[in-house]
Amino acid sequence: MNIRILHMVEGAKKAKGLTVIIDVFRAFTVEAYLMNNEAQKIIPVGDAEIAYQLKEENKDFILIGERHGKKLPGFDYGNSPSEIENVNFKGKIVVHTTSAGTQGIANAKNADEILTGSLVNAKAIANYILKNNYKEVSLVCMGLDGKSETDEDNLCAYYIKSLLENKKIDLKSEIQKLKQTSGKKFFDPTIQDIFPEKDFYLSTEVDKFNFVLKLEKDENRNLDYIKKIIIENE
Repeated sequence: MNIRILHMVEGAKKAKGLTVIIDVFRAFTVEAYLMNNEAQKIIPVGDAEIAYQLKEENKDFILIGERHGKKLPGFDYGNSPSEIENVNFKGKIVVHTTSAGTQGIANAKNADEILTGSLVNAKAIANYILKNNYKEVSLVCMGLDGKSETDEDNLCAYYIKSLLENKKIDLKSEIQKLKQTSGKKFFDPTIQDIFPEKDFYLSTEVDKFNFVLKLEKDENRNLDYIKKIIIENE
């Protein structure tokens, strides 16, 4: 198995084979909670205007997303797992747009297959890859706004890689370090309305979910959407 770790939007453009677009803080942690809370499907879009247009055409759609961490005007929810942790989305279709994660999906044009990646379902992702015996794997760390590297996305990529290669890393201590680096913003009392502390802990609850989130094509709507695939524990 050839495993490549790539970075940001440019990395997404270079990704080939089975591609995991990683955004731990917070896009794909949010999507995992949405699917755990029974959302019917998630439509990830790079352009916020597309999200507004879809809402105009489909009043029942739920808009979730941010730019620079802040909830977009007119959206139902921001990009915060603690905000939607206990919300029932049963049967709902969610449109999701973010500064990093969904931009990676939009730019991974050369990927054969796309999964979203976060720490909350990292082991399920590794098990899915091993079960399907992929020869080419691209792990894309989206970082901050898809423009600069972040420790949490790099850690997630290295953790998935370690599982694929049957190696061990000290994940617990690395997560503690995040509190002083890229996760520091969640402990700043002046911006709790944008980056609540609970989001840090929800985003770093490793292997909480036993499913992967896979991008599919809805031929009727000509839109990509995310579906959930349950992975049996190895």
